[in-house]
Amino acid sequence: MTTQIQPPVAVTPPLPTRRNAEVALLCFAAVITVAALLIVEANQQRGLRWDLTAYGLVFLLVFGGAHLTLRRFAPYADPLLLPIVALLNGLGLVMIHRLDLVTNELSGHHHASASQQMLWTLVGVAAFALVITFLKDHRQLGRYSYIYGLAGLIFLAIPALLPASLSEQNGAKIWIRFPGFSIQPAEFSKILLLIFFSAVLVAKRGLFTSVGKHLMGMTLPRPRDLAPLLAAWVISVGVMVFEKDLGTSLLLYASFLVVVYLATQRFSWVVIGLVLFTAGSAVAYFIFEHVRIRVQMWWDPFSDPDGHGYQIVQSLFSFATGGIFGTGLGNGQPDTVPAASTDFITAAFGEELGLVGLSSILMLYTIVIVRGLRTAIASRDSFGKLLAAGLASTLAIQLFIVVGGVTQLIPLTGLTTPWMSYGGSSLLANYVLLAILARVSHSARHPSRNRVRDTSPIAAAGTEVIERV
Repeated sequence: MTTQIQPPVAVTPPLPTRRNAEVALLCFAAVITVAALLIVEANQQRGLRWDLTAYGLVFLLVFGGAHLTLRRFAPYADPLLLPIVALLNGLGLVMIHRLDLVTNELSGHHHASASQQMLWTLVGVAAFALVITFLKDHRQLGRYSYIYGLAGLIFLAIPALLPASLSEQNGAKIWIRFPGFSIQPAEFSKILLLIFFSAVLVAKRGLFTSVGKHLMGMTLPRPRDLAPLLAAWVISVGVMVFEKDLGTSLLLYASFLVVVYLATQRFSWVVIGLVLFTAGSAVAYFIFEHVRIRVQMWWDPFSDPDGHGYQIVQSLFSFATGGIFGTGLGNGQPDTVPAASTDFITAAFGEELGLVGLSSILMLYTIVIVRGLRTAIASRDSFGKLLAAGLASTLAIQLFIVVGGVTQLIPLTGLTTPWMSYGGSSLLANYVLLAILARVSHSARHPSRNRVRDTSPIAAAGTEVIERV
């Protein structure tokens, strides 16, 4: 009797978690944040105090808790996401504090926007930790996609149904006011609707990609398959019209088009979507005054520099004053721009840090977006791929809308800069977004159980997906 010798089995070694590198980067982010705070205090002639280092310790304590949560519940999550977001959050806190100093000096009253933002940072990081802890698998989100979609629509509709005294601010009905605080539900709707879109498109992908008519080199979808696209168009136009919120309308619709293209790889869907949005925007321009004013001020803000064009004019002056290297933290006049701590915080950084500093901040955002897209590529399931790509694309689109608005590249929309602008709703929602992205990243980078290397020829054979046309 002969004994067959089994070929050796080589077990793939586990990937390093890189959690120690995350700790080092968090410490570096804390050093930069404290240094920026000291520079602001010195340039405002407030003197350097040792108790300012307590802010750095609190910073490390808060984000150290988030790090420990990742180390325990998602050890293979991308180690760059949390430190970069922590640095962006810290720089935003410094700029909000710097604006508080000027406001206190001019008004004689104590403004505590930075303290409130620190409290919202604590709430946001706590929400991040809770999502990481209780969301064991990102695929659980897909099971309740229709519930999330319905909740997202309800959140969008509530401000439009409330009276103006409870929902309107600066002409936009996007708030829900409670005694002592207010929330902007659209910030949470973008995440809920993105989960819904991703789950539906994954479930219906075969239907969207295998049927349709060919025209001019494009495969056009059947009319009955356009229902999701038409629904997204109606939602975005409804937000633009009834809530007077151009930013959320553009963000939701652009994010949906990106997810549709990633799911179907059909450029015809994007073309149809852009045509629909252009038509809806053109009709809204001629019918609704608030849309017409935004477009006219984008085209020529100096036609009304003391009225509707005041914000964008002051923003352009801030960028011009900052130049290449900026005036220095604490040396500029960012308070001359209305809503400098919210919609125009990038203009404040552009003045005091200049083109070089603002470009560095945008590069940090770019790293987060690229790591999110890499997570999508590495994810092993279709829902995870689409969700991670959608979340990263949403950040990219929102950043483009914000920076494009304050630099007069596109009409001003009123969106906030993620993790930097003052606002609890935005901060909390974006930390939830980061937690979901980190959870998908953990699943993508986690080594497969019992993964072995097979030396047979079939293991190296390529696969090809054949679609019926």
